[in-house]
Amino acid sequence: MKQQSNKKDTGTSKEQKPNTPSGGYGFNWIYLVLFGFLIAFSFFSNPISGSKEISWSFLQDSLLTKREVSKIIVVNREFAEIYIKNSTGVDSKDTNKSLFSTVESPKYRMTIGSVENFENKLEKAQNSFSSADKIAIQYQNRTSWFTTISWILPIAVLILFWLFMFKRMGNGGGMGNSMFNIGKSTAKLVEKDTRSSVTFKDVAGLKEAKVEVMEVVDFLKNPETYTKLGAKIPKGVMLVGPPGTGKTLIAKAVAGEAQVPFFSMSGSEFVEMFVGVGASRVRDLFKRAKEKTPSIIFIDEIDAVGRSRGKGGAFQTNDERESTLNQLLTELDGFGANTGVIVLAATNRPDVLDKALLRPGRFDRHIYLELPTKEEREEIFKVHLRPLKLAKDVDTLALAKLSPGFSGADIANICNEAALIAARKKEKLVHQHDFMEARDRIVGGMERKSKIISPKEKETVAHHEAGHAVVSWYLKNVDSLVKVSIIPRGKSLGAAWYLPEERQIVTKTQFIDQMCASLGGRAAEEIIFDEISSGALDDLEKATKQAYAMVSYYGLDKKIGPMSFYDSSGQNDRIIGKPYSESMAQLIDKEAQALILMAYEKTKTVLVEHRDELEKLAQHLLKNEVAEKKDLEAILGKRIESVSEDADKYDDTQLSIIYNKE
Repeated sequence: MKQQSNKKDTGTSKEQKPNTPSGGYGFNWIYLVLFGFLIAFSFFSNPISGSKEISWSFLQDSLLTKREVSKIIVVNREFAEIYIKNSTGVDSKDTNKSLFSTVESPKYRMTIGSVENFENKLEKAQNSFSSADKIAIQYQNRTSWFTTISWILPIAVLILFWLFMFKRMGNGGGMGNSMFNIGKSTAKLVEKDTRSSVTFKDVAGLKEAKVEVMEVVDFLKNPETYTKLGAKIPKGVMLVGPPGTGKTLIAKAVAGEAQVPFFSMSGSEFVEMFVGVGASRVRDLFKRAKEKTPSIIFIDEIDAVGRSRGKGGAFQTNDERESTLNQLLTELDGFGANTGVIVLAATNRPDVLDKALLRPGRFDRHIYLELPTKEEREEIFKVHLRPLKLAKDVDTLALAKLSPGFSGADIANICNEAALIAARKKEKLVHQHDFMEARDRIVGGMERKSKIISPKEKETVAHHEAGHAVVSWYLKNVDSLVKVSIIPRGKSLGAAWYLPEERQIVTKTQFIDQMCASLGGRAAEEIIFDEISSGALDDLEKATKQAYAMVSYYGLDKKIGPMSFYDSSGQNDRIIGKPYSESMAQLIDKEAQALILMAYEKTKTVLVEHRDELEKLAQHLLKNEVAEKKDLEAILGKRIESVSEDADKYDDTQLSIIYNKE
């Protein structure tokens, strides 16, 4: 068996040898040598290439007077070629002959200007000559190699440039170097011998999505299991989800697990500067896939060519993109048969895709990949921690519990950043505190302790963050507060850190308490300094958006009632204006403003009641710059409401996420 595999590898390597010479230039060097030879030939074969330029005085005094001129030929009425007699005692070596010609060449050359003037001068100079000694003038019209090359060379350079450009465009996907391959598909083919190293074991979490995709792979491997019951293979599977949730990773796992040819390309590769190239590439892609059936095609970021036709009005029409989409629709489910080819596609913008593309028969299955849960995050951490040299204090459960809302890409970034931090510290192992520092840096930005802040500004920031902390501590529906800091980080001058609960729904009371926590900083500035600053911009933006969402989206306002103006289909994007009347718009603005003002007054009431704790916490922040959970409990007391079990168990606040930034 071992010998057979070696022979197979040897045969494969022979087949993969390129046909062109080393360096990849092919026969282009032959054309370059030939072109250089023609230029050299034109130069050396030119009869006047070795002629010496002279003036009239030299011709008259040195040549005509001594009777050394044998003949004069006027060429193109522009210059005269002067030939010397061999019998005058002139050395034969001075008789110029071209390198590739045996024809005698002129010894001298002179620009004559006007032919009539030259004839008159020559006639006067030969007045004393006898009839036998007088020199006859011959006239010739010639086409020089240099004249021809002067207009051929620029055209040749342009042709060579365009050939080079077409070659570069034809190189994609290994489809050849000719300009005629521009309409060929650039998809990368993955077969059994070149399978991806990623398998389903490397895809942590996403259990339901893996089951759906693995069933497609199993159908290709064992089709009789399904066909005997009359089932048909699904033609397309659409992977939909936020960025970083593992759509492309699942496709790589399919390429690694499937025992069939796997074609992969991006949706943007169908788009070219030439009309009709996109549709041609779609046809060629499916033609190649059908030749190797059963096979799988993966199109990443399909929204590049699958956008809804006509959406956005006539200002965004693109005939080339639409023709590519029409060809893709026809290939997926058209008049012709398309058996044995399954199409995987991925996008994070399903709202912009054409409905004809999403219908059953083209993409029969839509797999939604959501942000991972706590258990799934723990599995993802374990996958990305495999290549790292970990210390014994690293707790994956703690990392998973204290990273809500993180995608798989975010978790991979944390693990890599922790390893970089440990290496920067010259540590031999990656410790838990390295992951804490990595997460702080990714979420909040890099600490900027060197940033100069005036004492007055620092005092304002300290009371601002203390206001967030006090309001959050005494309102039961706010997430558990675990850290407050006035160290500049990223663009923020300070931050309050929370441990969010993973909620699926949010009540009206929870919305209002969250708005109060956001407005705590501005309210604290007004109570302590009787003056407000611009530092609450992020807080005000967040509170305003929450208020308008409560009123116009979630139907949580009594006056407006159970109405929602949210458009999940995106069809109202083409409507200029709002989908409600002016009177309703005024009512929405009025109710949103009333909600914010009510939350602000509630926030001020809490802060006035606990002003002493506010002052103590602000002074602690001015002195230490950071208040951990134990410091908060020492100043504000034990929180009466039930705190998250995770926050009690893992007291290290460096792993909580930023909630407020100034």
